[in-house]
Amino acid sequence: MIQTVIKRDGRKVEFNNQKIVAAILKAMDITEAGQDIVLAAKIADTISKSGKAEMSVEEIQDCVEMELMKSPRKEVARAYIAYRNQRNLARKAKTNEIFQEIIDAQANDITRENANMNADTPAGMMMKFASEATKSYVDECLLSEDVREAVAGNYIHIHDKDYYPTKSLTCIQHPLDLILEHGLKAGHGESRPAKRIETASVLACISMETVQNEMHGGQAIPAFDFYLAPFVRKTYEEEIDKVSAMMNADFSELKGAPIDDYLKRDLVGLQGKERAMQHAINQTVGRVHQAMEAFVHNMNTIHSRGGNQVVFSSINYGTDTSAEGRCIIREILNTTYEGVGNGSTAIFPIQIWKKKKGVSYLPGDRNYDLYKFACKVTARRFFPNFLNLDATYNQDDAWKEDDPKRYVHEVPTMGCRTRVYGNKFGPKTSIGRGNLSFTTINIVKLAIECMSIEDKDTRIQKFFQKLDWALEIAAKQLNERFDFQKTALKKQFPLLMNGLWLGSEKLDDNDTIESVMNQGTLSIGFIGLAECLIALIGKHHGESEEAQDLGLRIVSHMAEKINGFAETYQHNFTFLATPAEGLSGAFTRRDKKTFGVLPGITDKDYYTNSSHVPVYYHCTPEHKARIEGPYNKYENAGHIFYVEIDGDATHNPEAIMQIVDLMDKYDIGYGSVNHNRNRCLDCGYEDSTEGLAECPHCHGHHIDTLQRITGYLVGTTNRWNSAKLAELKDRVVHK
Repeated sequence: MIQTVIKRDGRKVEFNNQKIVAAILKAMDITEAGQDIVLAAKIADTISKSGKAEMSVEEIQDCVEMELMKSPRKEVARAYIAYRNQRNLARKAKTNEIFQEIIDAQANDITRENANMNADTPAGMMMKFASEATKSYVDECLLSEDVREAVAGNYIHIHDKDYYPTKSLTCIQHPLDLILEHGLKAGHGESRPAKRIETASVLACISMETVQNEMHGGQAIPAFDFYLAPFVRKTYEEEIDKVSAMMNADFSELKGAPIDDYLKRDLVGLQGKERAMQHAINQTVGRVHQAMEAFVHNMNTIHSRGGNQVVFSSINYGTDTSAEGRCIIREILNTTYEGVGNGSTAIFPIQIWKKKKGVSYLPGDRNYDLYKFACKVTARRFFPNFLNLDATYNQDDAWKEDDPKRYVHEVPTMGCRTRVYGNKFGPKTSIGRGNLSFTTINIVKLAIECMSIEDKDTRIQKFFQKLDWALEIAAKQLNERFDFQKTALKKQFPLLMNGLWLGSEKLDDNDTIESVMNQGTLSIGFIGLAECLIALIGKHHGESEEAQDLGLRIVSHMAEKINGFAETYQHNFTFLATPAEGLSGAFTRRDKKTFGVLPGITDKDYYTNSSHVPVYYHCTPEHKARIEGPYNKYENAGHIFYVEIDGDATHNPEAIMQIVDLMDKYDIGYGSVNHNRNRCLDCGYEDSTEGLAECPHCHGHHIDTLQRITGYLVGTTNRWNSAKLAELKDRVVHK
């Protein structure tokens, strides 16, 4: 009797004869005589009793063919064989078609799935070949049947599914101090600890670039200013030694002298120690600036993932009030404002200003001058974005202003919006932790399936029943992926699991990562609240108080349910406002095919990201903040608020400050400002003219238009998929 089935990927599962019955009935469906469930059950029973204790899928299918040929329904055998062959051919044909599109460098939604990837390069093509082939393998071999059906039914989307077999994790907030203080060991090479700012800058780059190749998500530094500040002082001390040698005098006592700020000043009129100290400060500032230039340049040129992508990187800063920390902040902002190369805007790292009352936000705060400068830089370069440490859910009672390591109790952000903080299985910190994997629910489809119910209360009640099912299946899928990921060995992640990931320093090379992996988070996301509400009650939350109330009821329900999964599965389950890029059109395209064009729901090429007000809806920035703000406290795995402004923001940094004020007023956790920025690639001229085709300065036509796709920048829309291009076209200015 058959007890175990060996699947195509080598996994062993319990035998279920109902699968044989189902396969035979499918074959019978396409014959003239139709189904005969008695015969199908009899054949399944015969095979289950006569087979070996352990059989492969292919062996069982061979037995089905033989039994059908012996039966009175030989035409079913032929249909079964044909269906089996068609399945194999279909798999190959679909893969071949996709591969040919990649080979031909066709600009479509497959090759433009990720705007940060150039899929036309040889390395990019290789990545897409591997990606598309791997997704099919995951569907067929690694997903349980009910999860596979939910994916096939367009109810859930598994993010980074192509990385599933690698067992890699998503992202991490780098404990950069460990690298800087102890050096770096990464596979074939290692480096000594940093002694000066230039080395610290390079190690910060190498750390993120190396770990990027061990993970499938983004890399972040949670306290860029705090981590690099000590090397400003070391650099200053080195400059004191230089000036002592140059002037043939001993100025070593100046090494410990208090410095209120590292500002360049003219040496005219200065003598003796005062001149020596200012000279050392001037040289230090120059070196810090060059180190920050090198950091930004490297993060925009060092490739990872086979050479076709730069590192998806983020840095958080703004709350180090020491003279050295302020020097780091000032010079990273100066570098960003000036631009890279011939003055172009740096795409990476995503820069994030940590706003904190009493530190970096209000007039009189030690870093208020730098905050104003940050707004000026944002007005020209889109970055930094703004993280609101004053939001009620971003505050930590352990944060103390006089604590030199207070950054441990700050809540940094990374990538498009990812937030990792709460921890049921270890320290409450973001450092050395990240997301493990995440899955998004198509709440729009759930709502569409309820539209035929006339009674509104019954319709909404049915939606919540469907929503609970989708949440349960998403949690199950993430738990199954966790069980697969946890079998990875430490040696598969030479740098990540060599002390960067929380607790990993205790592992031996051949240990699995199971004992430390639970420090990370599993996130369930959602897309299309606006379209979901239109399907349920006819209006979205931006235009109706009733819709807003229902939207908050839906989102709070999801948050409560997901929090419960943490107890059920004993993992850090969190709730994400999904940053849909490729997904924004994938769900919509399939729902439109199934349900047709539904006004306000499937009549566009995309669903609205998470809990955002639709991009086409005309409203003021304050209205948008008032509507979207209340959702953020539930979206504990990450969210973003953005405002589209018109005009030349370069001359209006106050407009940026007003947006940050709205974040403070409406308890918004993370936000950014979008505006138009053109740059002539021939002469470097910049302006904000919408649709600029010809440079007014040199009359060239090589115009680069910078846009934000989700939470990050893309210098050209040539790599955007059709859904995001449609969304970009629909965006309206908030005024």
